[in-house]
Amino acid sequence: MTQFPTAVNLHKTSNTLGLTYGPDEVYQLSAELLRTHSPSAEVQGHGKPILQFGKLNVRLIKIEPAGQYALKLTFDDGHDSGLFTWDYLYQLAVRQDALWADYLAELKAAGKTRDPSHSVVRLML
Repeated sequence: MTQFPTAVNLHKTSNTLGLTYGPDEVYQLSAELLRTHSPSAEVQGHGKPILQFGKLNVRLIKIEPAGQYALKLTFDDGHDSGLFTWDYLYQLAVRQDALWADYLAELKAAGKTRDPSHSVVRLML
């Protein structure tokens, strides 16, 4: 069953998307989490997700409804092709701690970083 939020707010100061589902169910999703977990083909690939890195400072600049079923999010790095369905947003919200931990582990394993101004180089000695 689809979970529809009762309120959706773009918090520009904290750079988060606020989703309210009830008085005791309020979530804040960071722009970085949303960008790195975008449902777009650019991120999800064609069955094999493409690790996003260097998105530490990415900003969420606009949210728009996409019919009655999703939100279109626009980020300051130009990414705007993913449609975040209500179901997908709810799954991101309730699973964000585990998703974030997995993402950080994937970055480390790939020798990548969240910071766009840093590059990790592995030396073979």
